[in-house]
Amino acid sequence: MSVRFTVPMIVRGEVITDDLVEFKLRYEDTFKAPDPAIHAHRLPLSDAGDMADLYELSFDEILDVLVELGQALNFDKNDYIQESYEASLVANAMTAPILRTTYLACETLFSRDAMRDLAENQVGIDHLEGWVPRTLLDGRVIRVRALGSRALHIAAGNGGVVSAVTVLRGALTRSDTIIKAPSNDPLTAVAIARTLGDIAPDHPVTKHLSVAYWKGGDVAVEEKLYRPENIEKIVAWGGFASVKHVTQYIQPGLELVALDPKRSATIIGPEAFDDDETLQEVARRLSCDIGVGNQEGCVNARVVYVLSGTDDVGLANANRLGQLTYEAMLDLHESISTEPKVADRELAEHLDGARLVDDFYNVIGGEDGEGAIIVSQFDSPVDFAAMLSGRVANIVPVDSVEKVTDAVNAYTQTIGIYPETLKEQLRETLAMYGAQRLTSLGYAANVNFAIPQDAMEPVRRMCKWIVDESCDPETVVPQWKLGELLGSP
Repeated sequence: MSVRFTVPMIVRGEVITDDLVEFKLRYEDTFKAPDPAIHAHRLPLSDAGDMADLYELSFDEILDVLVELGQALNFDKNDYIQESYEASLVANAMTAPILRTTYLACETLFSRDAMRDLAENQVGIDHLEGWVPRTLLDGRVIRVRALGSRALHIAAGNGGVVSAVTVLRGALTRSDTIIKAPSNDPLTAVAIARTLGDIAPDHPVTKHLSVAYWKGGDVAVEEKLYRPENIEKIVAWGGFASVKHVTQYIQPGLELVALDPKRSATIIGPEAFDDDETLQEVARRLSCDIGVGNQEGCVNARVVYVLSGTDDVGLANANRLGQLTYEAMLDLHESISTEPKVADRELAEHLDGARLVDDFYNVIGGEDGEGAIIVSQFDSPVDFAAMLSGRVANIVPVDSVEKVTDAVNAYTQTIGIYPETLKEQLRETLAMYGAQRLTSLGYAANVNFAIPQDAMEPVRRMCKWIVDESCDPETVVPQWKLGELLGSP
């Protein structure tokens, strides 16, 4: 094993590279980072009152520095971003062209219009900017403001965009932000923080952003850091085990905002088979939902329920859709989808096994690890559906729309649906079963962070909603006069 790179710790603009220790990457190599047991105590804000400098800024002044940050994150010009990209090539399962696309997306997140749209839709700029008054039915006047929190973010490693969104959300809410870098994307958040430190070293947003790496489950670090006196919110992306692990630290004064592991699905109505041109379009759309990002995201399609019917005509239609989808998937531009870097051997064995029972499954492709479409020849998915990855999806023909609820449970995030009329027909039922986002077929992996995520508004949850209320005894009945009003007992 060799040490491939170093992940500095960034503490409010200060770059720390002392006391380096080794950590394993997902594969053979290692990287170095400051020993968290020695330095993690520096991450929390020593005094919550020190957040006052963030409130000396107007919302537009915060946007000003973020716009400058976005421009400075230019992929071809920013040395820190180049370094983080090179590290991700070693650490991440995504291929080079797809990783590059995620870094290009980082720049666009920091456009002024996009940031205003996110803030307005997720929180309301008036609440972020000041105290918003309203008179209630009983006559009291309330003034409500969304204040930032001292927050720890356990970021996911789905390309550079997650780190950028995390920095953005923290700044827009005037939060004190600590980011735990993921092992499969260890340098992107560091790169963004270092860029911010270079362009605005004394800016309050810089002074309230810290990034560090420690191994998840390191109790020596977490028991000291995950306390209400240090942080008020933990925003956790990640798999089932890592999110469940964090719950042991939750207590009064420390809230968990869980962007926990999800699966997604697809529902295609019989209209897809009206004519060959329509079927070709549906296949192109479906190939995007499966293939974008090489199916690494929770938004990607894996099991696809098709209302084709299970008679001979229905199965022929489902198989035709499978073939067209496979061909369209291989034709996707390399900036969004490629042959996967690493093939799952166990999944490959399952595919080979499915080929041997062609009365039950039609396996299209997959011999060279390029991805595959499995078309069930009856109305149930493969028994290894939970393993589908690396551009491998399962088309399941069904006879009735009632059968599609099998696709939905509490872990279901996104469902791509065709046509729009079917989405309108099913949306309330699917939501009752657990679906969190319904979108047009072909747009499952086209995510806008201004909308709710995982059936909540995470930026709103990141805020503390503070109430200042005024009660005039002439308007709001005072308790000390209740006796007079009700009479003596």
